Amino acid sequence: MGLSILQKEIRQLLKDNKAILLAHYYQRDEVQEIADILGDSLALSIEAARTDAEVLVFAGVHFMAESASILSPDKTVLLPRPDAGCPLADMITPQALAAAKKNHPGAVVVTYINSSAAIKAASDICCTSANAVRVVQSLGDAAEILMIPDGNLARHVASQTDRKIIPWDGYCPIHHFLTADQVGRTKALHPRAVFAAHPECRGEVLALADFVGSTTGIIRYAGRDDVREMIVGTERGIFYPLKKQYPDKTFIPASDRMVCEDMKKITLADIREALTGMKTVVKVPEDVRIPAKRALERMLAVS
Repeated sequence: MGLSILQKEIRQLLKDNKAILLAHYYQRDEVQEIADILGDSLALSIEAARTDAEVLVFAGVHFMAESASILSPDKTVLLPRPDAGCPLADMITPQALAAAKKNHPGAVVVTYINSSAAIKAASDICCTSANAVRVVQSLGDAAEILMIPDGNLARHVASQTDRKIIPWDGYCPIHHFLTADQVGRTKALHPRAVFAAHPECRGEVLALADFVGSTTGIIRYAGRDDVREMIVGTERGIFYPLKKQYPDKTFIPASDRMVCEDMKKITLADIREALTGMKTVVKVPEDVRIPAKRALERMLAVS
């Protein structure tokens, strides 16, 4: 089945504006279908920085567009829907982080990539769901580690290391509200299926998983020869790349409620409008960008 008229129009606009379309795995299928680069949030920004594109159209949420601006300050970054936010990223403020640092003056601040540029700028090092354990293990003899803003990810990392980690009281609603009972019921209906979960899920859910990993990690795990049926414990957008890469396998949602409304806000019409008007620009100011980039670079050095 070919591209729609609107999809073709967007592809032409991208060419005319020396632009590329970056799409997160949780975006609408029709957006993922025409993306130049499809992937996890940080990987998208890293790959985009390596291109000669002058304009980056980010089909994602606000903190992702900020990451692209941090790593590509000379490129124009467009977020087609400026109101596409992240409840997890909103669960911490610079003021709250400053207070926590005063209460734990010796702690190293490890910040999950799902956070604002201002929070990254106030951090020692960043991490992703894929490299969080490795980042924490790289911190030498740090007595305390303040891991923000996702408490579930922090507790998972603590379970995989011997480090003293202070978790923030934040969570991704899409993953946090998946329950062990829901997973158990789905597993009972599909007894031959393995269960793959994102580390943003609660500990009792991760305890049921055959695999725990990032979105990219889950897609890679699905490619194993011994995986024929898989229950998926993350946002439903991942089903597009899963079905595209492994059409002969069966994928089952752990819960039908795992849909991020913010990730689904961006439509093809929004992307066309952004490229036509060039108005939805995300630009991180230099006094924030430079320290935020430093925290990202420290992470990349140990990844």
